[in-house]
Amino acid sequence: MDLATLIGFIVAWALIIATIALGSGAIVFVNLPSFAIVIGGAFAVVLMRFTLAQFLGSFKTAVKAFTYKGESPEQLIATVIDLAGVARKEGLLALEGREIENPVLQKGITMLVDGHEPNVVKNALITEMNETVARHSIGQAIFKGIGDAGPAMGMIGTLVGLVQMLSNMSDPKSIGPAMAVALLTTLYGAMLANMFALPISDKLALRSAQELTNKNIIIVSVLGIQEGQNPKVLEELLKNYLPASKREMDMSEEGEVAE
Repeated sequence: MDLATLIGFIVAWALIIATIALGSGAIVFVNLPSFAIVIGGAFAVVLMRFTLAQFLGSFKTAVKAFTYKGESPEQLIATVIDLAGVARKEGLLALEGREIENPVLQKGITMLVDGHEPNVVKNALITEMNETVARHSIGQAIFKGIGDAGPAMGMIGTLVGLVQMLSNMSDPKSIGPAMAVALLTTLYGAMLANMFALPISDKLALRSAQELTNKNIIIVSVLGIQEGQNPKVLEELLKNYLPASKREMDMSEEGEVAE
């Protein structure tokens, strides 16, 4: 579970709800026409830009923003160095049957054990990486689209409410509901964009960057193991993927901590 996303989501919505509850009450902030215009309109507009499968699949991707618990680059490098040491001492066949948590790394090691050529292994892992990036890019684009469409639909709802209000100025009873639609659609649109869609889009972009780094580490590692590269040399090469503050750490100690 990603605590930063969960805490941010809960605190942001709790502040708004508490402010509403301490004021005139929640009922005045509930308006079904406004809700339909913003939520239904935003989703419909975004749906026109993508396929139905992509749109529905993006919500499964969004769950990763809350539940993602990826392997850190440090842990991944420690695992790779251990595998490289075994392969260098005992040969690639010694890696057969090894339990590896990372499925992409497991796939690469399995291909090595099966005796595939380096270019075949590299192309397979690069394809895997590109497919992952493409899936994440679609999810990011959909939620960014919802974030863009929310305020726009809120503005449309505001204009609808103002037109209704101005066309019935002779009827005082109609002014209140029309003004509610005008104001609440703007509020709903801003909340949809800034408290839901755009944060998830940004968090998915962050997760995608993290996974891209890990997959690059895996590609370099698997090819290095296949070439019989010295584990120490491979370790120094892989440290280039880490922030400067973490490059001096002892990766063997990191591996022990991870276990």
